[in-house]
Order: sequence, then C-alpha cells, then structure tokens
Amino acid sequence: IFIYEYQLGPALEPFVRAWGVVPVQFVADPAAEWPTLFSSMFLHGGWFHLISNMWALWIFGDNVEDRMGSVTYLAFYLMAGLVAALAHVVFNPASTLPTVGASGAIAGVLGAYLVLYPKARVVSLLPLFIFFTVVEVPAFLYLGFWFVSQLFNGFAMLAFADTMQNVGGVAWWAHAGGFMVGLLVAPFFRLRPNQRSWPDQYYPY
Repeated sequence: IFIYEYQLGPALEPFVRAWGVVPVQFVADPAAEWPTLFSSMFLHGGWFHLISNMWALWIFGDNVEDRMGSVTYLAFYLMAGLVAALAHVVFNPASTLPTVGASGAIAGVLGAYLVLYPKARVVSLLPLFIFFTVVEVPAFLYLGFWFVSQLFNGFAMLAFADTMQNVGGVAWWAHAGGFMVGLLVAPFFRLRPNQRSWPDQYYPY
C-alpha cells in the first residue's frame, strides 16, 4: 500500500484525505466516515513512519501472536487500531488533518506484550553522550515509560489545543488508547495452555 501511495505523486494528498481519519469529518458524519477507522491503519506518511512502525511490530508482534494465535491476533490488532483512531477523534474533534498509520494498533500490541510477558527484557540502545551502548531493560519499565510519555504529550497537546488543533504531528491519544486496549483485553485473547503449539522461554507467564 505504501508503494502505491509513493507513486501517486500530486494525487497523494486527496488519497490520504479520503482514506485517513479526519476527525472533524468523522464527527460530522460517522456513518459515512467509519471505514477510514480501518483504512487509515494501512497508510503511512513517509519511509521513516513506515519503518519505525514495522520495526516495533516486528519486535513485539510475533510474541503476542504466539500467545493469541494468528486469527485471534489479527482480530485483536484491528480492534486496537479501531479504538486508537476513535481515541484520537475524541481528543481532537475539530482537527481537519487526516491521521494515518499503524501506530495505534501497534500500541495495542505493546500493551498486550506487557500483560503477556511481564518478566521479559527488551534489548535497547542507551545513549551515552555521543556514544551508544546496548542494555537489557525490563519490558515493564521500557513500555511503562513509553506509555507515560504518550500521556504526558497528550495532556500537553490538550493544554495548547487552541493553537495545536490543526498542526501535524504525533497522534498521542491514539497511542495511549491503543495501549490501554492491549492492557485491558489481552488476557481475554490469550490461548488456553492446551491450545499452545509450543512453549517458549517465558512459559507459563
């Protein structure tokens, strides 16, 4: 889909406006605009946007899929993206900018990972002045800090809502909404032990 976007040229802007979530249009006519809650998940604004999202999905998604099964995982992913898009609309109802990207759904995957793998560790790059070192960080610290940062930026955006409503940027509340979906519903999507195909290093957590 991104390659298709890439070759649209001048037609890209109307394409994104038609298939991305535009909060003010959704609020005005949700019956007509609801398909964009799903289509927006499969659009991206640039190579960095696409690669960063797919990187996070690759790191965390396969583990969550192991615990849910492929079909259930797909349903969970789409549900998280749907709620994330709605959260963005709720907190930005007057925005005229289209919102695109998989990050809301992927935030749901991050929340699910935190629930399903509470003792896991995440390999991270830690900046030390101009150098970097590789460290293992407990997943609950890594993901917890990420979630708090989304809330902080989301509330900061609300504080400047009058000036920031139509300025492009990160959909903080979509991230927070998706993450909360993962935290709350992941236990209900987990496979029963007798449905598991194989154990992994984190079993039975």
